[in-house]
Amino acid sequence: MEAIILAGGQGTRLRPLISDLPKPMAPIAGKPFLELLLQGLSKGGFERVILALGFMADKVQDYFGNSFAGMEIVSVVEPKPLGTGGAALLAMKEVLSDHVFIFNGDTYLDVNHIGIEAHWNSYRRPIIVGCAVQDTARYGRLIIDKGRVTGFTEKGVAGPGLINAGCYVFPKDQMDPASLGSVFSLEQDFLIPLVNNARVDVFETQGCFIDIGIPDDFLQAQSLLKDLFCD
Repeated sequence: MEAIILAGGQGTRLRPLISDLPKPMAPIAGKPFLELLLQGLSKGGFERVILALGFMADKVQDYFGNSFAGMEIVSVVEPKPLGTGGAALLAMKEVLSDHVFIFNGDTYLDVNHIGIEAHWNSYRRPIIVGCAVQDTARYGRLIIDKGRVTGFTEKGVAGPGLINAGCYVFPKDQMDPASLGSVFSLEQDFLIPLVNNARVDVFETQGCFIDIGIPDDFLQAQSLLKDLFCD
């Protein structure tokens, strides 16, 4: 199993709390958040992880090197800000398998990686992981029809539902650089057209989900993820 982690963002909203680190290296209970993500992937059966880096990439590279928790670590550094889609496309060039998981480097998601891999092996279609939450207003929600993602609502729709959890599985050649260009948003420029024109499966999870991108959730993660990861 092989994964890309999008870890190149500047984390401007966290700057008051972590001015000298890239967002994925923000400390959670004394460890970089990215280390906690990689621990989870190692336990989930991954053997190779590609880090899509940008802002302060050297701090990530110096910390992890080329291996962690039994996994090979490959670093890809964007030459300029490419957006989440451009960064994923650049990292795709290093993928060895015929498919790859993609994760956001500022999001923790408790999910059954082996179950997702089994779903891929059964159907070999793109997958978006949807996480069930009590209130989708902050995130928007997935529109689902018989196990297929057919669209996305805007933020502000209250009540329970499935949100895009920032975890995907795509064939290695899913993104066409000729039509997408080099700078684009994975969510807006790639996923929206994709679900409108192709079958994209949803894999539902009830597990813990937290995005550390804003100060309140970053502070909440200190206690939540300490309980999950720190012995």
